[in-house]
Amino acid sequence: MDSKDQKRPSELDIFRDFLRRQGMRYTPERETIIKEIFSTHEHFDVDSLYLGIRQKGLRVSKASIYRLIPLLIKANLIEEVFFENGQMHYEHIYGHEHHCHLRCQECRKIEEFSDERVVQIEKELGERFNYRILRHKLEVIGICSTCQKKMNTA
Repeated sequence: MDSKDQKRPSELDIFRDFLRRQGMRYTPERETIIKEIFSTHEHFDVDSLYLGIRQKGLRVSKASIYRLIPLLIKANLIEEVFFENGQMHYEHIYGHEHHCHLRCQECRKIEEFSDERVVQIEKELGERFNYRILRHKLEVIGICSTCQKKMNTA
């Protein structure tokens, strides 16, 4: 079987393996939370994640979500995206191409983008400062065209 035919491990498999290496337990509550995170491609915060799970009639504690988030970050399954209204927002990254964010400060709309020039800058910075670059996070904040039009007509 060549590498193209091999099935990519699921996020649950990766997390189980991560927990095993850390000497921690895999629980049904953790599985419920992870399944909810990976069921959408939207950015989320703890409150929206908790409400989504509860609306499905499932029971988890908010404390469990708060304890799980750092583990998922350490396992490279999710990452922090931005901080807004007193809440950190996250997105799952496993199985997704790396991208950056362009965010409107008025309506909060987020555009995701990739640009090879950012990758080139990352490579050049690694060489210049003798770093092994692991990843980058870029957020550009501006005002989208719709909000600009609203501002000009007000």
